[in-house]
Amino acid sequence: MMSWLLGICTLWMLMVVVLAQKNFNVVPVQNFNQRTGLKTDCLGNYMRLTVDKSLSVGSLVEFDAINGSQIVPITPNLASQCGFSIDSDPWGNYRVFASLLNCFAGNEDDHLFDIDVRVRVQGVKAAQDVLLVEKTCTHDQWAPREILCDRNYMEVSVNRLPGEITSMRRRPKQAQDQVIFDNQWTDTVSEAITSKYNIWRMVFFTPTQKAMVLEDALKTGYGVTTTKSRLVLRSGYDMPETYVENVNGVPMKIIRVTTYFKRQWSVTMLDTVAACPTGGLTFTDEMITWYFPRFNPLMSSSKTSILGMYMGIDGKRVSSEQMAVRGYVLTIEDDKIAMKIPMGGPDGYYKSHAVNNQYHIRYSIEAMLELLWSEGGLDSTRYTVLFPIKTPLMPRPPQFVDLTDIDQRIFDVLLGPFLYDVELVNITFSTGVLTVAEANVRGFNIQEQRFQNGSKAFRLKVPFSDPFVVKTQTDLLAMVYSLPLVYGFMILPEYTPFSYITSVDVRLQDIVLPTVGGTCDEGNFYVKISYGNIGKNFNIMLGTRDLTPARSAEYGMKENATHISLVVPFLALDVAFELMYPSSLRARLDVLLWEPVNKWSLSDFSLACNFPMTMTECFSNGSMSALAVKVESVPQLVPRQLTLRDPSCRPKFSNDRFAYFSFDANSCGTTRTFYDGVLMYQNEITLGNGLPVYQQGRKGVPSSPPDPEYRVTMSCFYTLNDTRTVAFFTKPRESEPLPETGFGELQVVLRLSRDGSYNNFYVEEDYPVVQYLRSPLFFEVVLLQSTDPQIELVLENCWATLKEGRNSTPRWDLIVDG
Repeated sequence: MMSWLLGICTLWMLMVVVLAQKNFNVVPVQNFNQRTGLKTDCLGNYMRLTVDKSLSVGSLVEFDAINGSQIVPITPNLASQCGFSIDSDPWGNYRVFASLLNCFAGNEDDHLFDIDVRVRVQGVKAAQDVLLVEKTCTHDQWAPREILCDRNYMEVSVNRLPGEITSMRRRPKQAQDQVIFDNQWTDTVSEAITSKYNIWRMVFFTPTQKAMVLEDALKTGYGVTTTKSRLVLRSGYDMPETYVENVNGVPMKIIRVTTYFKRQWSVTMLDTVAACPTGGLTFTDEMITWYFPRFNPLMSSSKTSILGMYMGIDGKRVSSEQMAVRGYVLTIEDDKIAMKIPMGGPDGYYKSHAVNNQYHIRYSIEAMLELLWSEGGLDSTRYTVLFPIKTPLMPRPPQFVDLTDIDQRIFDVLLGPFLYDVELVNITFSTGVLTVAEANVRGFNIQEQRFQNGSKAFRLKVPFSDPFVVKTQTDLLAMVYSLPLVYGFMILPEYTPFSYITSVDVRLQDIVLPTVGGTCDEGNFYVKISYGNIGKNFNIMLGTRDLTPARSAEYGMKENATHISLVVPFLALDVAFELMYPSSLRARLDVLLWEPVNKWSLSDFSLACNFPMTMTECFSNGSMSALAVKVESVPQLVPRQLTLRDPSCRPKFSNDRFAYFSFDANSCGTTRTFYDGVLMYQNEITLGNGLPVYQQGRKGVPSSPPDPEYRVTMSCFYTLNDTRTVAFFTKPRESEPLPETGFGELQVVLRLSRDGSYNNFYVEEDYPVVQYLRSPLFFEVVLLQSTDPQIELVLENCWATLKEGRNSTPRWDLIVDG
């Protein structure tokens, strides 16, 4: 097995700094600001620059490499080729790792290294704060081979042994490995093409051989540098000549190159190989374990001895005492090296994430492994890995804790925990969205509660009485108070939104049902409805009909936050008539409050009063009038079917509730009875056929029991002052006066009223007037230029036309058979 140093065939070598030949954009040196917040550390074969978040304050930070008058922005490609890595946490803290052998370092005898970096902070107006960082590091403990695995590149440097080689000789055969080496050597030298920088040729093993001249390697993106005593090779992880090898279950990226130097008749071959892990992590809820192969491709001999094994964080070694305090463990387990880091340790940090609107967290820490080994007691290798670790996203759904105080009637809820980078922005309630500030102004009392471990939760208090609380009556006396919530969160500093949806319900037996009360005067019922504590979430039924907006206006309904008042005339259709008295009518108003969704009866109220009303009138001219009222005990009665004793004497006027009779005292079967000085005329109102009244069903079969017999007796009393004899003739007069029918046109005006009060009429600008189908229309007709105060106006048919001609078409009937 050939060692990492394959052969020595050189007289001497000139130091070649190849990357200095690249064409970089030169930026003039500017005035620099010096301020705190910048920290530099020399850590072995690299320098660490830390930029505190106080310098960036949320702005973009960029870095430039400086070499004399050259100022070159450190781009991702330049960083991997020249030996820089830049990392930042979510809050704006930056770390820059610079290899001491980077392209721009000032190198004095591979002992003193000057590294200059310029920090540019972009301002809000594109102005820049420019800060210069100058650091000199001393490092003289170079191992013959040093390998650095950073987050974005692999770097290997080896000694170039001094001395002059005057000839090129084949070494004697010692082993099969040596035979392979000699064949490779001979074949390669025969194809050599001389380079002007003494690097004649580079052969990459992928693992097949691929040769390049120096210029092609640089164009491809490899970093190749020579110092006074070392050859440096640097490669990004994604370069085409790298390959992956699984070593004891750990994937490793490998770059293997043989570099040929030629000067005159001397040739030197240097073998350089770097292998860096890209995996090997396992995670549990409590522990992160990173496995590294005990034997790796860098070890060419089975007699490898590990001389030192160290652990570090953020590029700096951690002492054994610190490891014990923080629970870090670094051990060898069979054929692997195991580094164990407790989850959530102080050297890393947690970060919030939102995945599919679900809350997750991730723990990040940058571990370092440093190994020093020798092979068979020969030259040693120092191997350093800077290995950033990010755990998989871990779902952490917050816990919703209900602390509601029923006695105080306040919702009290707690949601958490969250990391410190989560901010509550707003909350969506049942009918609106409030920011935290708006919610607190409203009196909701949103508080952020912090815990000792740095996490936090959000507490919200909302009174039951707030309009955002949804109230649902589940039975007659129970109410469910619901508070639906959508918390709107933002993860800083990325401003990533996510939400949490929940609801809290409380069921209480606290319903105060609405109540109804009322009084009467001589003409009206006065009704007052108090809401209770459920508001106006009910329907009102007067009599047998629900109260409509039109009838509400007719009854002069007034309402406020606590109650409703109505004034219902006793002759209204919603009033039931119980009994008739000679001079009064007993009427009753039934009020039912009911919940329309569940059909619950909330309150049932009846108010009955006697209202003065003339039922019988006796006139001095010997005529009588009587009023018959349909009372509720005879629901099937049709008033127009009533008659006096003489069935031919029918009502002068009737409707669904009343029948009005007017007749002479000596007609219609009226009887006379004489008392002492008094003459009584008496008649009765009944159904003409004297039969009971049925509600007819199908095929004439009664569907209900008969109503009670309806009979109203009326009497008129006259005082007898004298007795006289009156002569009369039964023969009718020959010239009976008859009314004369006349024809002609009268001038009338028809107006449309807004309601039944006929106080407010539509004007010409209001037309056309739009009404729902079957809605009532209130017309008033006025006869103009009439001089006869006794004239009566009867409307038989009224219609509307598009044109002025009354016989034009189309026409719409307004009043038919009036």
